[in-house]
Amino acid sequence: MRTRMITLAVLASVLATSLFAVPLGVAVLDRLLGKERGHLVRVAIEVAIDVADELEAGSPIDPDELTDVGDDGEDVTAAVFGEGGHRLAGTAPDRDVDVLDRALDGAVGSGTDVGLLVAAVPVTHGEDVIGAVLVTEARSDVVAEIALVWAAMAGLAVAAVTVAWLVGRWQARRLAEPLEDLERRARRLGDGDFSVRTRRGGIAEIDAVGAALDATAIRLDDLLARERGFSADASHQLRTPLAGLRLRLEAALERTDQDPRPAIAASLIDADRLEAIIEELLTLARAGQAGRAHRIDLEALLGELSPEWEARLALAGRDLEVRIDPRAPDPHASAAAVRQVLAVLVDNATVHGRGTVTVAVREASGAVAVDVCDEGPGVRETPGLLFTQPADRHDGHGIGLGLARRLAEAEQGRLDLTRAAPPVFTLLLPPTPIAVGDGEGAAAAGLVGR
Repeated sequence: MRTRMITLAVLASVLATSLFAVPLGVAVLDRLLGKERGHLVRVAIEVAIDVADELEAGSPIDPDELTDVGDDGEDVTAAVFGEGGHRLAGTAPDRDVDVLDRALDGAVGSGTDVGLLVAAVPVTHGEDVIGAVLVTEARSDVVAEIALVWAAMAGLAVAAVTVAWLVGRWQARRLAEPLEDLERRARRLGDGDFSVRTRRGGIAEIDAVGAALDATAIRLDDLLARERGFSADASHQLRTPLAGLRLRLEAALERTDQDPRPAIAASLIDADRLEAIIEELLTLARAGQAGRAHRIDLEALLGELSPEWEARLALAGRDLEVRIDPRAPDPHASAAAVRQVLAVLVDNATVHGRGTVTVAVREASGAVAVDVCDEGPGVRETPGLLFTQPADRHDGHGIGLGLARRLAEAEQGRLDLTRAAPPVFTLLLPPTPIAVGDGEGAAAAGLVGR
């Protein structure tokens, strides 16, 4: 690209210089030739004035009057002709008969003969033409002067092309370096280095490409981080049913005197639960951590999940309480996502909390709120750290909360710790949009907590 840009700059300058210099050179040639012919006319007039008296009197013309008629360094010759066109004196060639004839007719003339510049003027006495003076100069004398001018013009043309070459190199470097930097950083991005950032080169179009590459790197880095976090958090969701299934099977294996069919039946239930969880997580992952939003009947959903939660709490001698405000509207979200968020919250309350676990559904300023609380000592971490810590820690609340918050935000909702002790986690969901024409006006769920 550098070579092409430099070549283009040089070719453009050569073309522009040629288009300007060739007509200018021709104009200089015509001007200098015309100037020299005018000079010869003036010399011929001076000679005609000097020889007019001798020519009128019919006296011989002194040859000295026809020598050294030009300026210093000029090779100018002159000749005097009578009325009939015969040479009276001088050595100037008379090959250009037209110019001499016009002078004998009383007209001043000039022209170019083979290798010569020619000028002729009439010699008059009163109103009568009594002769003519012819002056010539070698054209090579003028060409030498023209060659000097052309050489100067050629030097300026070379200087202009050189400057264009230097400017082309500078501009090519200025344009190529940002593109080469983009290429290197794009290669690093393709190799998996999402921390790459481009440098600004002061060229708007290239900087726009760099900004787009930076935005892509940021998005890819964020996407990869979210995918890793989702995988880590999702793995936690699978540990509990796997652990329960393993413990039940080990217990049945050790108790050889008992009928294994109840344990097998319970294990099949756990296997079905595990399969459902895997299917839901895969659905959420394929949909960008959000399922297909629709109206959710929370009473039916909690009724489906409560037996499992009650059974787990009963093993620890604890109770589950579900309260649903009849005035609370149904939320508009993905049932799979809401099920996973509630599973994370109840699981944290079961493992790390104390006493009765309460799940309460209520209306909260145009949103649907689901509170999950227990009677434990509370949460020591700050909310910002609580929802960003790894999913596999076992020293307190927080397991899977990062996954739960991302799922809630994907459903245009929000998950917060609304009270630290006793702990209360609140899931806010958008209400079901009201259909247009139902008598109460059209409304749509906004982004809860925005």
